[in-house]
Amino acid sequence: MKYVLLIHDDEKLWNDMPAAERDALMGEYFAFTRGVRESGHYVAGEALQPAATATNVRVRGGQLQTIDGPFAETREQLGGFYMVDAASLEEAVAIAARIPSARLGTIEVRPVVDFSAGERPHADMAAAASA
Repeated sequence: MKYVLLIHDDEKLWNDMPAAERDALMGEYFAFTRGVRESGHYVAGEALQPAATATNVRVRGGQLQTIDGPFAETREQLGGFYMVDAASLEEAVAIAARIPSARLGTIEVRPVVDFSAGERPHADMAAAASA
C-alpha cells in the first residue's frame, strides 16, 4: 500500500538555524532519501518552497478565488513529502520516524487512495460519521 509522509516543520526554526546545523540536517535528509530508495520503499518525494509562496485556489458560486500565502496560520508548515510503498501502516510509521524532521516537527502519515482497486476516498469518511 502507498502512504504519503507529509513533513510539517516550523519554517522559522529552519530560517533561524545556524548554517552548519542546517547543512548537517540536510545531510541527514540526503542519507534518509538514499536509504529509502535503496530499501525499495521510495515512490516519490519533493521539498516544497516556503508556505509564503503558496497560492490557494477555490471556486465558489462559479467564481475563482485565489489567496496568497498559507491557507491557515499555523506553527508548522508543509515543507515536503515522501511517498512510500509499505506493507502496513506500522511499516510506514517506522519509515516516517526516520525522517529527520520527525525530531523538529510532525510527520503526517496518510494512506493513498488506490482507485484501481475500487477504493472510494469519501465513502469511508461518510460511514465513520454515521456510526
